[in-house]
Amino acid sequence: MENKVLAVAAGYEITEKDLNAVINRYPEDRRAMFQSEQGKKQLLEQLISFELMNKFGKEIALDQTEEYKMQMEAIAKEVLTSMAINKVLADITITDEEANKYYEENKDAFSEPATVSAKHILVTTEEEASKIKEEITNGSLTFEEAAKKYSTCPSKEQGGNLGAFSKGMMVPEFEKAAFESEIGVVTNPVKTQFGYHLVLVEEKNEASAKSFDEVKDSVINQLLQERQHKKYGEILSELENKYGVERK
Repeated sequence: MENKVLAVAAGYEITEKDLNAVINRYPEDRRAMFQSEQGKKQLLEQLISFELMNKFGKEIALDQTEEYKMQMEAIAKEVLTSMAINKVLADITITDEEANKYYEENKDAFSEPATVSAKHILVTTEEEASKIKEEITNGSLTFEEAAKKYSTCPSKEQGGNLGAFSKGMMVPEFEKAAFESEIGVVTNPVKTQFGYHLVLVEEKNEASAKSFDEVKDSVINQLLQERQHKKYGEILSELENKYGVERK
């Protein structure tokens, strides 16, 4: 495939390959902005500017200064260190069998807990809560209308909607009422430290375990990180003994 020359700046050819290499350095979600003709033109202008300034830097002998040499040494050190780390960790792999074994031994970690989706109305007294329930039951107000009219919780703006939640996310009394209530039935007043609630459960989802195929990639990544961390620590310990470290 032809490597088309897009520009020549200060005697240096800037090719399509150069442009694509720069684009690929960006995170994947940002690359799209450079795929259009306009985006590529803007990036090409940046590369041209880079080459012009690089040429100018050489012309005024900045590459002969101590500052330049010190920065180049620092960059070289970073690159060499990064390459050494990558080489140390490169041979660590996780097989499907190892990942599956970890999944079977830790299935609870990959399960979705039971949840309920509910709305609520929060007021100060039990009497007030009972009266509001009456209005909802006899059809004077819908639950959402009553929430907007009476509730002291900020969720009133969404008709009392709390969304979906699992056990452990709400105070115990409220949680018990929500998980034990029938769908579509307004509860009797529920007392908590915040006041009295009327709860309307709209949906319930049973706990479910994710299959190995669903979590395979995350299991492999987790195991890989654990092993890399362990290997890195072991290598550092060996190198400290080999080369010596004095902490002051």
